[in-house]
This record gives sequence, structure tokens and C-alpha cells, in this order.
Amino acid sequence: MRSVNEWLDDLRGKRVVIRCDFNVPLDGDIITDDGRIKAALPTLNKLREAGARTTVMAHLGRPKGQVNPKYSLAPVAKRLGELLGTQVKLADDVVGPSAQALSASLADGEVLLVENVRYEPAEESKDEAQRAALAAQYAELGDLFVSDGFGVVHRKQASVYDIAQLVPAAAGDLVAKEVGVLSRLTTDPDRPFVVVLGGAKVADKLAVIDNLLKVADALVIGGGMAYTFLKSKGYEIGDSILDESKVSECAEYLKQAEAAGKQIVLPVDVRVAAGMDFPARQVVGEVSIVPADQIPAGQLGLDIGPESEELFARTIRGAKTVFWNGPMGVAEIPALAEGTAAVAKALTEVDGLTVVGGGDSAAIVRDLGYADDQFGWISTGGGASLEYLEGKTLPGLVVLEESASGAEADR
Repeated sequence: MRSVNEWLDDLRGKRVVIRCDFNVPLDGDIITDDGRIKAALPTLNKLREAGARTTVMAHLGRPKGQVNPKYSLAPVAKRLGELLGTQVKLADDVVGPSAQALSASLADGEVLLVENVRYEPAEESKDEAQRAALAAQYAELGDLFVSDGFGVVHRKQASVYDIAQLVPAAAGDLVAKEVGVLSRLTTDPDRPFVVVLGGAKVADKLAVIDNLLKVADALVIGGGMAYTFLKSKGYEIGDSILDESKVSECAEYLKQAEAAGKQIVLPVDVRVAAGMDFPARQVVGEVSIVPADQIPAGQLGLDIGPESEELFARTIRGAKTVFWNGPMGVAEIPALAEGTAAVAKALTEVDGLTVVGGGDSAAIVRDLGYADDQFGWISTGGGASLEYLEGKTLPGLVVLEESASGAEADR
């Protein structure tokens, strides 16, 4: 994979298109977590300092191929300009007259952000010809392409994959760092290596468990996905979230771990209540703590309990490498965030590499008041990092390898 650093001595006056991941959470037009924007700064500053004329492409939300002001990148352009300390021009289209004119007017070191690429129906099209036609329009905005949106490299989309087939392509600092950290987890982690998984759906994580069970020393499992594992042990789980179709698979993973001399650490106690009013973000009834094998009928598990917090934290603190993805409970409710907070705190106390696997986990640690540098690495790509750890082929990385190979062959 070629690095953008190989180009820096020869970028003055060159037009560069860079794909970033600015899919940030918004409250109205206020960005509530700018971590993904900050993650792009090292590469963008290098391009500016090298004198490149930079056009940035990114998406926000799921506008489904239609122009929708709700998903405008205007708040991103404003915040990016503040962080870069310079004006960031914003085109009011993606490849139309505004983008073309502003791109052509860029001076050395200036930065343009075009509107949400997902306003274009062909961006996410399954039709390769449609994507290729859009990518050709993207390529008119620059002579070189830099891929620095790790959160989208698992997508075969025009601004991620197809454009890299049309112009010389290189990885930005963020993508290179993400790949370096995640490859270390799967190939040569310092041991003990502990993986902490949470979140609601066990089906989303089984492929990760399957792959990491081969390399990790222990898997710690909380969140909604834990209840399918508890059910597979024959426990009563009340009305807790359950994927009945995955119970036998979970039981098999427990057997595999035991046979391999590895641990799958499950909650020993849980916080339960009668239900959740998710629109109101409120618990229905009182929250109580019960043993993980004795959840009463009519109650559902909503967070790990205090004994589980200590068990999970002790397992994490004893590791030399930790990867964490997914909350331990309904962490947006303070009364149900204690398990997640305990896991986050334990990660800051590890004498080794800690990786927070993007998505909800990244936002949560910042909401809890932790600085990014209290962890070894906070990934910007929840889905991408999980697919990488599953061992899947990520199109946005494959195309960078192919571009580098093609450049080498042309020499």
C-alpha cells in the first residue's frame, strides 16, 4: 500500500482529492463529537503544507441519493475550518458547477469540501458502470487520490473504491495507522490479549468471535449479546434480548474456548428492569441487580452488575493488549452506563496497547470525559474495524494495494 508521504515532495500546485470520514453525530447543526474530523487533520495539514490544492469528499448520514439539508456537510466545513485554522470552502453540490468552479479556483494549500457524496444516487450503487461514471466525475476534481476515511474502506463505493482505479491512489496517515494497529492485533499482539465485545446483537459479532478466538487469550462479552450466551448455558434470562437462532452457535464457541484453554468471560450479575422506553430514554420500573443465571420472568437485563464490573475490569487490567467494541448496557441512560464506564476505566489502567473499536464505544469514552490519548488508539471505523478483525477483504484497502502494484509495474 502506497503512503501519501511518498508524494509530499512533489505536491505543490497539484490537485488532490481526499476521501475522509466525516460522518459525525449532530444535535441540530451542532457537532457533538468531532473525533473523526480531528482524525483527518494530520493528513490534511501535510497536504496543505506541501502546497496541494485539496478537494475533500465525505458523507454524513444516509440521504439515500437525494439532496437533503438535514445531511448537509455545512457544519463539518465550519468545524474543519476552525480546526485547520483556515477557511474551508464548501461547494453546494458534489460534482456539479459549484464543485467544479471552486476546485478550479483553489490556490496552493487551500481546501475545498464538496457536499455529501451520498447525495449522488450512484455513490452507493450496486451497478459498477454507474459507480464508475460518477467516479470519473470525481477524478476530474484532482490528479491524485488519497484514501483517509477508514470508516468506509469496507464499502465498495464510488468515492472509496472506483476513483482509486482511475487515478494514482495512496493511503493517508489515518488509514495507514488504522491498518497498522489492527494488523498487530490479528498477527502479533503482546500477551495476554483480551477482546471485549458488547452491543445489542450477538449476530453482528459472531464472525469476530470466530476469528479472534484463534488469536485472543480471553473474550469478555457484555451488552445485549451476552444474554444469548447465557441462554446457551441453560440460564434463565427473563425477557432479555435473545437471538434464539444463535444459541447453539454460542454454546459451540464456549466449548471451543474451553477445549483451547481460553476464556470466554460472561456477566455473573446484571442490572435488570421491567423494560425500556427508548423514545423517552427512560427505564420502566426500578433497576435491580440479580445473578446472571436468575433473571426473573418479566425483567430484562440492561447492564452488567457490580460483580461483573470487577470481573471484567480485573481481566482487562491483566492484559498487555486489549480491543474493545460495544457498550456493556444501555449506556445512554446514566443508571445503565456503569458497566460501560467500568470497562472504559479499566482500559486506561492497562500497561500495554488498548484499542477502542470505533462506533458507539468511541463516542462513549469521550462522553465519559476521557481524552483520546488515555487509550492506545481510538479507531474511527466501527464496522470497518470489525470486518478487518473478522478477516474479511475490505474493498477500499484492496484497491490501494492494486494501485500501488500497478504503479510499481509501470516503473
